[in-house]
Amino acid sequence: MNQLVTRTDKDGISTLELNRPQALNALSPSMFVELREHIEALSLIKDEIGVVILSAAGKSFSAGNDLKAIQRGDRPPSTHYQAETLDLIESMPQPVIAAVQGYCYTGALELVLACDLLICADDALFCDSHGKWSMVPTWGMTTRLPERVGLMTAKDIMYSGRSISGKEAVEIGLANRSVPAISLKASALDWAAAISANSWHTLSEEKKQILALAKMERSDGLKWARENGPGAGADMKERIQNSFGR
Repeated sequence: MNQLVTRTDKDGISTLELNRPQALNALSPSMFVELREHIEALSLIKDEIGVVILSAAGKSFSAGNDLKAIQRGDRPPSTHYQAETLDLIESMPQPVIAAVQGYCYTGALELVLACDLLICADDALFCDSHGKWSMVPTWGMTTRLPERVGLMTAKDIMYSGRSISGKEAVEIGLANRSVPAISLKASALDWAAAISANSWHTLSEEKKQILALAKMERSDGLKWARENGPGAGADMKERIQNSFGR
């Protein structure tokens, strides 16, 4: 049986790839089980893997939640399994880059919103189609999309169900950058390598602080950061010496 999510590790970067191209990488419960296994494993090896890329095989990132799989009886292990998996992606110690081509619809949009960064093909298409099916998002859309693009723009995307191109996604802050589709994977790897070249200690602590401080009042967050920071990493001295000479 083919893996629904593949994993490739190289030079401190782990690439997870949704692997149902024949089904436009529709997000079945079984796929989520495999995705969570990888996420949980990677979260335990932050000293071996510094950056994670979430990508997809084929022409599209994902057409969204696999309603046909649910009709066939494919069930997640628990009621909120998919939403909790997205929470794990958001909280894992490594920065996570979503690399999106083709369709990124509904549940798939919720999935990439849990990632820290997003690079997409110029002709990618993002859409929230919950309204088309009389469904209500439960995986974090109504929290994470307004946080990412602002309340008014999020309402437009959710209420209208219109498609957002890769280029527009950058303009509204949904994506960090867009590139020609042919160079998407290479560009994502280059970006991950540039991030990975920095201190993994810093990357992990910055991500942890951003998540923690978002739950605090601003003044409390500023105070917490200066009083509770972990300090410099063990490699600080070496990095300074390498930069300025011994």
